[in-house]
Amino acid sequence: METALPQGLPPSGLRLTDSQARARRGRNLAIGLSVAGLALLFYAVTIIKLGPAAWH
Repeated sequence: METALPQGLPPSGLRLTDSQARARRGRNLAIGLSVAGLALLFYAVTIIKLGPAAWH
């Protein structure tokens, strides 16, 4: 069941400051790059373990 906000009041919730938003973006970027790096590492290890069979 939804409750309607009274007219004229902004929705309540978390409001980040500019420095907090920049820090969050930085952390998200670091996490994304780490996940991409791990994916590339797993791919490379898989190709190396397959050896010459991977190329045929």
